[in-house]
Amino acid sequence: MEITRHFTSTVLIVHRSRVLLHLHKKFGSLLPVGGHVERDELPEEAALREVKEETGLSVQLYNPDPTLFPDVRLLVRPVHMLLIPINPYHQHIDFIYYATTETEQIDPQFEESNQLHWYTHEEILAAPMPENVRILALEALALLGKPSS
Repeated sequence: MEITRHFTSTVLIVHRSRVLLHLHKKFGSLLPVGGHVERDELPEEAALREVKEETGLSVQLYNPDPTLFPDVRLLVRPVHMLLIPINPYHQHIDFIYYATTETEQIDPQFEESNQLHWYTHEEILAAPMPENVRILALEALALLGKPSS
């Protein structure tokens, strides 16, 4: 049987000194928000759409490329691109973005997960989650987090 692959965008959202994760309904695991890239949609557009649908938040995607080009649009480069096995016959090519937000007030759309929680560094270390999610969450926090005031 052949392996199918879908493009997905995932966003680790940082607010001050915490990262937002949710208990995924289908997988029963703590994951960042995200989802499939739709036809003719750019990965960064999918990232922003999924964040809005799943959290109600407006975010600013972290862009590691500050270069400006006068004649073409520079896309927001994901921090990572991962090949994630979903099952033996399906994989996700996942564009991983980091983002910041000005508020922690979440408002997921109807039928989206309402089991969202902001995790501190210590909670990330202690909570049961896939190891790749832990690594990404800690990296996003180290890069974009600010100490609590």
